[in-house]
Amino acid sequence: MSGKKLKFFTLETDQDGVTVITFDRPPVNAFSTEAYQDICDLVDLIESDDTTRVAVLTSPHDARAWGGGADLNDFVGLDRESRLERYALVNKTFDRFFNLDRPIIAAVNNHAVGAGFVLSTLCDVRIASKDAFFSLPEIDRGVLANGGGMFFRLRMPQGFIREMIFTGRRFMAEELRHACVFNRIVPKEQVLPEAIEIAKLMAKKSLPALKANKAAINIGETKTSWLETYKMGQETSANLTAGLDAKEGIKAFLEKRDPNYVDR
Repeated sequence: MSGKKLKFFTLETDQDGVTVITFDRPPVNAFSTEAYQDICDLVDLIESDDTTRVAVLTSPHDARAWGGGADLNDFVGLDRESRLERYALVNKTFDRFFNLDRPIIAAVNNHAVGAGFVLSTLCDVRIASKDAFFSLPEIDRGVLANGGGMFFRLRMPQGFIREMIFTGRRFMAEELRHACVFNRIVPKEQVLPEAIEIAKLMAKKSLPALKANKAAINIGETKTSWLETYKMGQETSANLTAGLDAKEGIKAFLEKRDPNYVDR
């Protein structure tokens, strides 16, 4: 990979193309202006080449949070206009992260609050520690939990979203199980291994297919009807069919062997 040096994120990529990204901004991984810009640079770095096939986002094992809320130090002296400027950066960051062209798995081994909780919803898969809590505490700061809309995208029960927003209280991972926020809830020490296991399964797939499926899913969730998404997917699928990997995948299935993809 090539690109800017990241301030709060470290990347480690294994031989399978699984990149573990560790967010480390003590004391609580709060989201400052610098952190948001770092996320944009992180996306640019990953997309700069094909080294990463699947990413796993985690925090240090002993961190106080996987992702804290907004860094309130940024808010000192903000007025209406500067607040909107900050929102513009947040909007850009979340959009870039959501549309990262590889699958990304949230290995939520610590608590996720506010913006941190929202960031986890923008990942493709979420593995949570049974000891982690999750909250949207903005109402206790006298402001809007604007990220609540992200949870509608996850099809969470309406009443449950409103309870989270209006109470601002902490919910343990198990309390959110029935809302299907997480793919798996496991003991803390198993969070990262579980996430890496899923990532390695994904990393075996054709990279063009991974990228195309990620884009199609995101478009279907946010921009078009299911039928329009289906039609757009057909065009993309037809393009993939003409590639070497699609032909290899079919041939390998018929020959009852593992495919040997060349990412073309």
